[in-house]
Amino acid sequence: MSERHYMSADGVELVYDDVGPPGSVPIVLCHGLAAAAAQFADDAAFFAEFGFRVLVPDLRGHGRSASPAPLTPESVSIGRLAADMTAMLDDAGVATVHWVGNSLGGIVALGMLKQQRLRTLATFGTTYAIELPRIGGHHLVTAARGVLGAKLLARLTARNTSEDPAARALIESILRQVRYDVVAVLAGVLTRYDLIAEAEAATIPILMLRGGKDRAVNAGLGRTLSAMRGRPNFTLVELPDGGHCANLDARGPYRAALLDFWSSSPVPAR
Repeated sequence: MSERHYMSADGVELVYDDVGPPGSVPIVLCHGLAAAAAQFADDAAFFAEFGFRVLVPDLRGHGRSASPAPLTPESVSIGRLAADMTAMLDDAGVATVHWVGNSLGGIVALGMLKQQRLRTLATFGTTYAIELPRIGGHHLVTAARGVLGAKLLARLTARNTSEDPAARALIESILRQVRYDVVAVLAGVLTRYDLIAEAEAATIPILMLRGGKDRAVNAGLGRTLSAMRGRPNFTLVELPDGGHCANLDARGPYRAALLDFWSSSPVPAR
């Protein structure tokens, strides 16, 4: 494994892990809001053993990647994050990838669809559109951090994210490193977005992995599923035991679904 650093177009130093044979089929495993590449460490090793080249980024303001300055909604917009990830593919020297995104990691990929850099797209814990009150978002994050403190908030969030003890421990360890200023601004950005049209226009194979215990996201999937169900390039796979981070608490079914999805998807022309 190698840790790679590169600069975004607006001067933010970003980091990703590069695991597996350099010349093999590339995949990206991209974390969600307040998480980090560490979420996918075991997955990266697993898929590399299958012969894939695995790229695992820390999004800006997360993990080892720097935060933008000034920190504004524009500097952490979906478009800005998507541009970062396109630059990562350029830095890695790959044209197209199989993309796996959890939550925000899936949203970022939806924002990249028009660039035609994805061979396939798989998401979990991701809804393609959402509309929440603008008064929420960053205010809720800031208030929770102030009332509970970082350690207790990390513990409670981990408990609400997964019922699996090992998954909870990893999630809590990641959340203890969170930069709440970044998460607060991003939470505001993510109160309203709509990328359903981008998904409808895509012709690449798209897989949605739906965790049966990811109740909050599942409650918001109505418009997404209404738009995508019945499309020949869209597949929905249920993971009954999966929570929001299904790669951690439904590991076997999650990995099997991805391997089957990739093996059955046509390889696009480069």
